[in-house]
Amino acid sequence: MLKLRDGVVELYKKVATSLPPDIEAAMRSALLQEAAGSSAQSSLSIILENIKTARETGRPLCQDTGIPVFFIKIPVGLSQLALKHTILDATRIATEKIPLRANAVDIITEKNSGDNTGAGFPVIYFEESQTSALTIELMLKGAGSENAGQIYKLPDESLNAQRDIEGIRKCVLDTVQKAQGKGCPPYIIGVGVGGAKDQVTRLSKEQLIRKLTDTNKIDELALLEKRLLSEINNLGIGPMGLGGASTAIGVKIGANHRHPASYFVDVSLSCWANRRGRLIW
Repeated sequence: MLKLRDGVVELYKKVATSLPPDIEAAMRSALLQEAAGSSAQSSLSIILENIKTARETGRPLCQDTGIPVFFIKIPVGLSQLALKHTILDATRIATEKIPLRANAVDIITEKNSGDNTGAGFPVIYFEESQTSALTIELMLKGAGSENAGQIYKLPDESLNAQRDIEGIRKCVLDTVQKAQGKGCPPYIIGVGVGGAKDQVTRLSKEQLIRKLTDTNKIDELALLEKRLLSEINNLGIGPMGLGGASTAIGVKIGANHRHPASYFVDVSLSCWANRRGRLIW
């Protein structure tokens, strides 16, 4: 497990210091949509320079290196407990080596563990795989954008949102309107729909590890993703909330079956620094 531990440490470094190509490309495209000399253009230019500097110097993209969230597909026969311990060891090493900001705080004592490990920290989701490969997806989820997310129980009278596609649309737009510039837009927006609260919060975060260039396999959701991205960028909130045409660079929606009596929609926002990466072992 030592080689795997070192591989996870390198994954941490890659994710913390280098933005994925699809996101950087979207940010460059967004820059071209902003008016010359505008605050939006200036903000995006600074962000792109920050991306370049972080990659060249091996320093984290943002001072908040977030909550580590792992989505792991594990082959049959590999111990989840052993893998969890490997990830915890890698987290401690990465915190010191990269370095990552220590973000794990005990809710009773208010003491910081100092190494990004603690009760439920980092967040690790396991799923058994039928393949022989171990796939580890890591996302460093910033707290500012995490705080701006919302969960809805439909129908919602305050939004006039019913249990349908239009209701989902209203939830997403409401979340972005409430967030305004909080959480460092341009956002990437993950949406989870289903019948249980814990299920949809995980599902919405899983959408944030999808590539911006992919297409939803469900036609109705693919159309909704495209429509919402256009509508959100017409709100005028813009980069860092300073106004402009680039409030979001991606909307991704996942849906599960639901109970007849329940219809939950969770909306997760990622800041522009949607730090994610994959290790296949």
